[in-house]
Amino acid sequence: MSSTAKPSTPTHYQVLQLQPTATDQELRQAFRGLSKRYHPDTTALPAAEAEAAFRQLRQAYAVLSDPAARRLYDAGLAQPAVPMPGRRPPPVAVARPVPVRRALSGGEWFALLLLAVALVLSLVLGLGVAWARGAELMAWPSWWSDLEKASGSAAPAVPVAPPAQAVSGSELPPLAVPPLPPAARTLPSSQP
Repeated sequence: MSSTAKPSTPTHYQVLQLQPTATDQELRQAFRGLSKRYHPDTTALPAAEAEAAFRQLRQAYAVLSDPAARRLYDAGLAQPAVPMPGRRPPPVAVARPVPVRRALSGGEWFALLLLAVALVLSLVLGLGVAWARGAELMAWPSWWSDLEKASGSAAPAVPVAPPAQAVSGSELPPLAVPPLPPAARTLPSSQP
């Protein structure tokens, strides 16, 4: 057998269709492109052939994506392989693939848009139902009267009609708005 003969199994670089000097970024891009082509769920190849090709692709990427395993693999490629009868090669540690940041796809953007629209419609629907039922959308906090008493304001608050009293559609009771303390007068007023 001559020294220029190709081995029976392709090298990991040949599986990924890369040169041995490929960078990590080129390695990731090649793996992503080929995994889309050979994944059993997305290929037109027979299932058994696609599964074997995809398994080989994952193994090649696992070895070459780990710097220590890649150095050992490159060193093994540089030495001529001398088969030893009865001896198995040591197992290669498989590293987890490095997560790759990618842009969102069109379907993901569409899902986010639907989520935002659903949120806005839910808020509008909730406020609309509360308004239609006559619920109070804004109530003064319980500490507001304590703040008014502490400021020493002597201005009386406008009385509010009791809830049991019926109000006709054209007559609305005035809002009960306590006077603002001097420190809070810089805030925007909620009165029309």
